[in-house]
Amino acid sequence: MDQLFYPAGTLGSPGFSLDIEPELAGWQYCGLKVFELPRDGSREMATGSAEAAVIPLAGSCVVETEGKRFEVDGRDDVFSGIAGFAYVPIDSTFRVSSTTGGEVAVCTAEATRRIDPYVVPSKAVAVEVRGAATASRQVNNFLNAVSWEADKLIAVEVITPEGGWSSYPAHKHDEMTDTEVELEEIYYFKIAGNHGAGFFTCYTMDGDIGDTITVRDGDTYLIPRGFHGPAAAYPGHHMYYLNVMAGPSLERRWSITNDPRQEPAMASLETQGPDPRLPLTRAD
Repeated sequence: MDQLFYPAGTLGSPGFSLDIEPELAGWQYCGLKVFELPRDGSREMATGSAEAAVIPLAGSCVVETEGKRFEVDGRDDVFSGIAGFAYVPIDSTFRVSSTTGGEVAVCTAEATRRIDPYVVPSKAVAVEVRGAATASRQVNNFLNAVSWEADKLIAVEVITPEGGWSSYPAHKHDEMTDTEVELEEIYYFKIAGNHGAGFFTCYTMDGDIGDTITVRDGDTYLIPRGFHGPAAAYPGHHMYYLNVMAGPSLERRWSITNDPRQEPAMASLETQGPDPRLPLTRAD
């Protein structure tokens, strides 16, 4: 995989501001599509061999599939609330519509087991404050490895308050061991406010990957392997990222290895407790 970082607008296709298929990413499982719907607009899609989680980034939507109609809770934007989501199984067609208009993300993973479609309201999404002090972040666990059912797909939202750090300690999940599970991962970024940005790091111990990059609203980073993190938000600009993960494990779980060089500093921060600004958003 030659290219890992894609600035906003460089990885789209007709009708999609972001369109990642596993083949394009150079791996086997993860995908992500982002598109806008006009007021009273709709779009029909097919999952094929992938399962999908449909989540509104802005506005609300209705997902119709297999004779079922799911109203999916929305929000003004990712920094103002928590959204629900709809799960759509493999070998399905579905229609996404919106009376309000807005932006929708479809997180996908190549899968084999078929699960009945379902919807989860925003108030049922588990919100976690992870980390401590300046390394605190909010995690919306809408489809993490222990929340709701999927075959391969794991997806969460992370919000880092302005001036803060997240994905710290840096961690990896690129091997199958007793303590780690191999997972491909997509980071899709949103930045609050005009002219905001942040930083993101990904690296391998062999030096094959060694990126510390500036990320802006709509940028994407693909993580095939290696340690990733930390991510930092500019002062005055909260940072959001949507994480989509999947891998070859028959057991759907998220098991990681931290960079041991960063663990002592994190242990020191943990004595200070979490950032009192968190959580930044709630279901209501």
